[in-house]
Amino acid sequence: MKVCGVELKGNEAIICLVNKSDGMIDLPDCRVAKFDITEPSKTESIRDFQFKFKKLMQDYQIETVVIKERLMKGKFAGGAVGFKLEAAIQLIDEIEVEVLTAADQKASLKRAPEMLRVKEIGLKGYQQEAYEAAYAFLNF
Repeated sequence: MKVCGVELKGNEAIICLVNKSDGMIDLPDCRVAKFDITEPSKTESIRDFQFKFKKLMQDYQIETVVIKERLMKGKFAGGAVGFKLEAAIQLIDEIEVEVLTAADQKASLKRAPEMLRVKEIGLKGYQQEAYEAAYAFLNF
């Protein structure tokens, strides 16, 4: 199963592709590690983000997108732009989108602690959260 883990942070969507086949985890090479949105108040900018994200998922034949859930209020609440990006991803017709809660992610990672750190497997440090979301979903 091919999944794309997504962490939404500020004006960007950080992604990590993870494939699980026969119990083995594989990280396919991806031409993009994150998507930035420059003008989040403009409709065309959101449509462009959605188109690029959808095209990437089609090109890599991703079955499920897993978004790390963010709080809606409180000290660590996600920003408005992040929620716009989340909605744009969720409204893509051809892919299934799951939002993984922090509790579910923590429980899954506790059951499968052999997860590697991203620097050990060749990903960028900022992709850690996206990788963890995808890995937790695949082992949930």
